[in-house]
Amino acid sequence: MNRGRRRENIFLQSDDFEAFLKIVRESAERWNFNVAAYCLMYNHYHLLLQTPEGNLARCMRHINGVYTQRFNRTHQQDGQLFRGRYKAVLVEDDSHLLEVMRYIHRNPLSADLVQHLDEYPWSSHAGYLSSQKEWSWLERETLLAMLAPTKSKRKRAYLDFVSQGEPQAITSFYAMKKLPSLLGGAAFKDWIRNRFVDPELQKEVPEARRLANSPREIITQVCAYFSLDEKCLRQSRRGTENLPRDIAIYLARRTSRMTLNEIGAAFGIANYSTVSSAAERIKIRMAEDVRLRQEVATLEQLLVKSQKQT
Repeated sequence: MNRGRRRENIFLQSDDFEAFLKIVRESAERWNFNVAAYCLMYNHYHLLLQTPEGNLARCMRHINGVYTQRFNRTHQQDGQLFRGRYKAVLVEDDSHLLEVMRYIHRNPLSADLVQHLDEYPWSSHAGYLSSQKEWSWLERETLLAMLAPTKSKRKRAYLDFVSQGEPQAITSFYAMKKLPSLLGGAAFKDWIRNRFVDPELQKEVPEARRLANSPREIITQVCAYFSLDEKCLRQSRRGTENLPRDIAIYLARRTSRMTLNEIGAAFGIANYSTVSSAAERIKIRMAEDVRLRQEVATLEQLLVKSQKQT
């Protein structure tokens, strides 16, 4: 999140909101990060991001810098627009992510800007209810799957969830004058502190870089899950589907900090476009295939557990 300096507005008109979102979408494609939720308020913004390549600082520097230039040029201003460096919080998986998403989407209600969430156009709330292609850039399936196992029930489950309001704990967390760098349970915080010393002293603790999975971890977990030999993940035949390999590539793309070429090398693939296509196939198929979505979610949980054991 970030705020305008002296709490001044950073969005003055609809074109400003649209320009910022365009920059975020383009940046997500360019820097390979996922946008799970967002809300743009008049004097601040919230983004819920996942950065598989551990490049959050670079991404945010680009977003804030490009938008500041655009804002100053449009409104004939100069100088600093934001209060300072963005504030990032490392969030534990599952319920805490859902709470953060709900908090972000309910910001307009909490600020008394609207009476109903669907009245506010500058958040990803509408994207969680829509199946339109224009929202395909929003990485929402993971959180929706936490709310309901079947796709047909997710819209209702989501609406029920956001209508409940935020728990006092999450409201108090974001009301702190100095926002902590970690949000999660005691075990999660202890694990982070024990593994990474003092997160307050680490500039990039909120990034996925320190939590990224190696290709070895991904290959090992996928092979164990599907009871396969590792060489099966490095084999492909034209016209023949290799689902475990595609899943492993998707996980490497999503949870590691490797480039497309590096992922290709790990799986014996010479053309980086083949890597991109395999990951995209899984992403598209997951939108309709409940079982596949559950399998991928299970593997992601296994990868997280494997890190906690190291």
